[in-house]
Amino acid sequence: MTAESRVRSLDLQLDVKLPHRRGRSDQLTTALRKAIESGRLPPGARLPSTRGVASDLGLARGTVISAYHRLVAEGLLETAHGSGTRVAADPPRVLASARRQAAAGPGAAWRWDLRPGLPDITLFPRGAWARATQRVLTEAPAGALDYGDPRGQPELRRALADYLGRTRGVVTHPDRIIVCHGFTQALGLVAGVLAEQGVGTVSVEDPCYPLFREVVRLAGLRAHPVGVDERGLLPSRLRGGAVVVTPIHQYPLGAALAGDRRRELVAWAEKAGAVIVEDDYDGEFQYGRRRVGALQALAPHRVLYAGTTSKTLAPGLRLAWLAVPPEWVEPITAAKRIADQHSAALTQMVFTDLLRSGTYDRHIRKCRDHYRERRDRLGAMLAREAPAARLVGEDAGLHTLVRWDADGPAEREVLLAARRESLAVTGLSAYWGTTGPHPPGLVVGYGSPPQHGYAGALGALARALRRCFTG
Repeated sequence: MTAESRVRSLDLQLDVKLPHRRGRSDQLTTALRKAIESGRLPPGARLPSTRGVASDLGLARGTVISAYHRLVAEGLLETAHGSGTRVAADPPRVLASARRQAAAGPGAAWRWDLRPGLPDITLFPRGAWARATQRVLTEAPAGALDYGDPRGQPELRRALADYLGRTRGVVTHPDRIIVCHGFTQALGLVAGVLAEQGVGTVSVEDPCYPLFREVVRLAGLRAHPVGVDERGLLPSRLRGGAVVVTPIHQYPLGAALAGDRRRELVAWAEKAGAVIVEDDYDGEFQYGRRRVGALQALAPHRVLYAGTTSKTLAPGLRLAWLAVPPEWVEPITAAKRIADQHSAALTQMVFTDLLRSGTYDRHIRKCRDHYRERRDRLGAMLAREAPAARLVGEDAGLHTLVRWDADGPAEREVLLAARRESLAVTGLSAYWGTTGPHPPGLVVGYGSPPQHGYAGALGALARALRRCFTG
């Protein structure tokens, strides 16, 4: 199918050959990249909204958001709160590496990948998963594969309540857990219910994962940016009827929300009659001697807690959960029923088996040791190759922030050096929701490379940093 989009304010035409199902984001990314390369989208040109492009091309808005985010990560686009998305001020400098990337075809991989948010999927416990699947298929009654409870299978909700209480300190009950297809769906369900309740504004951390702001806005809510420092979110700046937080390992800065800030956050929610959406996306991977429990335990009646297997097992499972206050069960369940009836039954049953058998706990311990060792190697490389830079937020998770003083190299310069090494890495600038100036940084994910490729990825990063910090 061929679609043509004309945006009057830009007098821009994009000829995009869109596959019927997959690859649409790749095609749109390629088309926009070519428009920038040819000069039809000059430096500083403002792009249409994701909603407008989605409407013109007949795409899902998430497809357009994905394409925009990929070009921001490549350094070709820039985003700023209140002024939308624009072509970068100096895109020709990154086009050579972009051309090489595009020449390999849509979806082509970089040689090295240190982007955040991804685990080492080669660690996925294939054998244990296969054995659990065989047990489930042998023992489960036929009715287990029929339409089920929108909240999720009762056995999984009971196993999750036990696991979350034991490992994360979450105070909940199986009847108050809703199984979802990933945190994005969970946040979308919550945002939709907030909109129905008349909430107009949701506070989000600044910086944060850009998709969080988009999900909030898609529900018709205003995303209010709240600053973050080395002790986490600044509660004094909160507004609205809800806040989305990552208290264990702030994404992307890596700060842990300090104890007094936790108490201030809960006090704000009590006074404002607001709710706190806690994204505990990588809480299992804490590397210090003292591990911090979930914020939810401080106020189970105010916190909607979210967890996921995207970091612990694999994003492709699309398995997450919400633990909510009692009065939130019915509206979230109703929204889930409309969204997709219920999550995949077989996946839920297999995961239940892993939880009950202790296999999941053993897998977490193995992964924690694996990622701790990777973090240590990254820190040693940085100290050796670029002592002017420093790691921030390295006590947990699968990513860390590499920061340096403002009088050092520009963030764009470091990104360009990385691209010359065919290294995919993300600049901190991609995450801000407010206008700058903002400090430079790289958000380095040390989880995604397979074990045999991690040394090469670190080597590519070391060469890029040497070029920028030592000339």
